[in-house]
Amino acid sequence: MDYVSALVPPVVMAVFFIALVMTIVKSQGGANKAKEDAAVDAVLASAEAARQPQK
Repeated sequence: MDYVSALVPPVVMAVFFIALVMTIVKSQGGANKAKEDAAVDAVLASAEAARQPQK
């Protein structure tokens, strides 16, 4: 039974890793993509505006 206790942690970690990757892949694009792109564009625009010298 030692082999079972030795194999369980890597198998559990592999399952969680696969679930994480699948979640990331599923969240790319779709309905949320426009909102995420808009949020990134807003942050970049505010950073660019702050970087511009005031005239």
